[in-house]
Amino acid sequence: MNIIDKTDEELKEVAFSYFDDLIKYSNKGQYGNFVKNFSYDLLLGLNEVEVGKQFAKSELTRNLDPDYDFLGFIRRGEHVTCLFRVRSSKKEGEWLGRMVIGYERGEVKIFAAAIF
Repeated sequence: MNIIDKTDEELKEVAFSYFDDLIKYSNKGQYGNFVKNFSYDLLLGLNEVEVGKQFAKSELTRNLDPDYDFLGFIRRGEHVTCLFRVRSSKKEGEWLGRMVIGYERGEVKIFAAAIF
């Protein structure tokens, strides 16, 4: 099964749920819940000490507005990049939220997540 074959509506169902969780657990500082849908390879590649420090101290990632704008999908290979306009409840401006999803062992997982 390849995730790029899913319809936009099917992708939205998964992507919005995962992105909602990323925002919720980022704001709460619950790192374990934040990474619960990450792919095994992504988890292996993370320097958990550094990510944990950034996660705990970042004013932006601890104050994300849960009301984001969906910008679109980019399908490539075996992954779909999901793009969102994100705002902060503490900082002026807008940021680009990017989340890459795909299948790992039959389950949809997050292969990358970032706010720019």
